[in-house]
Amino acid sequence: MDDPKISNQAELLNLLHQECNLFYCLAALNTTYYHLFNSILLSSTSYLLLLCRMCLVRMRQEGREGKYMCRYIVHSMWEDVEQRSKIMGIDAFHRKESMKAMTETFYAAIFGYDEGILSDDCVLAAALWRNLFNRQCEDPRQLELMVEYVRKQMQFIDALDGEDLLLTGEVKWRPLVEENAQSILKVATPTYNVAGL
Repeated sequence: MDDPKISNQAELLNLLHQECNLFYCLAALNTTYYHLFNSILLSSTSYLLLLCRMCLVRMRQEGREGKYMCRYIVHSMWEDVEQRSKIMGIDAFHRKESMKAMTETFYAAIFGYDEGILSDDCVLAAALWRNLFNRQCEDPRQLELMVEYVRKQMQFIDALDGEDLLLTGEVKWRPLVEENAQSILKVATPTYNVAGL
């Protein structure tokens, strides 16, 4: 990423860190998230882990800057978890134990989602059933809907321009249900970040 507006490495790293925080916040607050709660009643933590993983898969394709963003997206996620647990009044000992358990859950989910994204729909469905639905999905249509959602969202994210993605820190999230599935490939022109890039 060679931008004449960015004069040195420290400035670039600072900008990428800001974009990672924005990227994470937009993932955590996206409107599809609320629609999913109303229609499928998913766990907010499980869904956020899925969104983060989809973003991380895409960011890894962007070389050194992408790997840097991956680290800081995950860092932003753990900072958010830490802050929320403090607000909830969880003492330091229990917070540390909970963070350890959540870290294990996160890495297990990453492994399952990676295997599912790279494999067929049956493997992805199994990963979603274990990690997103917490092995409690009574309606197979909901699981099928989520498999379709992950596939179309990954296809959409993969179609985004890498440099625009790094500069804006923003991913558009597809609606859970779309009338015109062909719209998946139509990527909107981005609006650049707060630094004016």
